[in-house]
Amino acid sequence: MKTGRLMTVLFGAIIKVVVAVAAAFIIYRGAAVCYDYGYRIFTEPAMSVGEGRTVSVTIKENMSPMEIGELMQNKGLTRDSKLFALQYLFSEYREDIKPGTYEVTTAMTAEEIMAVMAPADQSAEETDK
Repeated sequence: MKTGRLMTVLFGAIIKVVVAVAAAFIIYRGAAVCYDYGYRIFTEPAMSVGEGRTVSVTIKENMSPMEIGELMQNKGLTRDSKLFALQYLFSEYREDIKPGTYEVTTAMTAEEIMAVMAPADQSAEETDK
């Protein structure tokens, strides 16, 4: 009887330790992934150095940030469409990007690409108000 009770307590303790270790590992990995994405939002380098390759990109009316990110990844302008979507959402150009066809290069960062897609006369309109 005592041996059965001892085995049950021991087995329960082992299960609790395994669950605690698994939870700590999951939390650690999740934090590492979140940190990596957070860091890359603001520091992701361009796809190539030097002049890069010129790419024509067409932004359509009502494209979601994820659709724009997928377009950028398909055109070879970014490594990760989800990361570009986050960069878009956190950028100062989020409200300024207009539909149209733009010429960008693979040597541009995400912020530089968004700056091209924002109208150049936006700051003049804001000072007139």
